[in-house]
Amino acid sequence: MIFVNLPVSNLARATAFYEAIGATRNPQFSDDTASCMVISETIFVMLLTHDKFRQFTSKTIADARTTSEVLLCLSAANRDAVDGYVTKATGAGGSADPSPQQDYGFMYGRSFEDPDGHIWEVMWMDLEAATKAQAATA
Repeated sequence: MIFVNLPVSNLARATAFYEAIGATRNPQFSDDTASCMVISETIFVMLLTHDKFRQFTSKTIADARTTSEVLLCLSAANRDAVDGYVTKATGAGGSADPSPQQDYGFMYGRSFEDPDGHIWEVMWMDLEAATKAQAATA
């Protein structure tokens, strides 16, 4: 399992955004300082107010709109699912494609930025075609 912890400036707005792109809020691990957003059985995003986030680090919280902190990537079932994530994100107040789109035939990816500036990539890959392409260049 992976828990991605993200500092957010407005917890209610961030929670609504992640719900709009398909995550489910787990109330058992949520309160007025944090929302546990379930993306899948193994991927959780902990949205933390800045005060809560500061309890885990003494470092300055990066402004993700101006500083690259991390690039997160989710896999998708197909090309349409990639586009669907980005469409949902923009409809919920995010920005589409802050990173260049990638289309290699066997691999397709796009990205979105959440309201706090965190960038998420969404990728689909045909593993069989990728393996064949790699073998052809070896």
